[in-house]
Amino acid sequence: MVDDIDEGQQQRAAALARDLRAFVSKLKRRLRDQADVGDLTPSQTSALLRLEADGQATTSGLARAEGMRPQSMAPIVAALESAGLIAGAPDPADGRRTLFSLTDACRRMIAEGRAARNDWLARTLNARLSARERDEVAKAVGLLMRLVDD
Repeated sequence: MVDDIDEGQQQRAAALARDLRAFVSKLKRRLRDQADVGDLTPSQTSALLRLEADGQATTSGLARAEGMRPQSMAPIVAALESAGLIAGAPDPADGRRTLFSLTDACRRMIAEGRAARNDWLARTLNARLSARERDEVAKAVGLLMRLVDD
């Protein structure tokens, strides 16, 4: 499929990639604006989402998953624990280690944020696009998912 791409198609693909990245960045900013995440840094948000996706983890485990040193993750974990977003408990397999997990308050905050972003996007789709255009977007999303699905 990729073998028969001529120079013009390569240039169009490069321009499309540039436009798509710009769109995704702008959409991400708009979605972020729709949900109040307080004063969380991107690193704190990423750690919370990692705990949500992967379950409880140690500071070292979070650091490994996020591609950083444990010494860099420690203040992130401390801030999240201080804010009541995560809680630590002794690791049953090794009581010297602490396993961190999301608090119920954090789970509610994440769910409310997602609901707010989804609501904004649904309202915006309905307000700015016709039914036919929304159908086209749905088809495009299907194609775009093929880019990221393994």
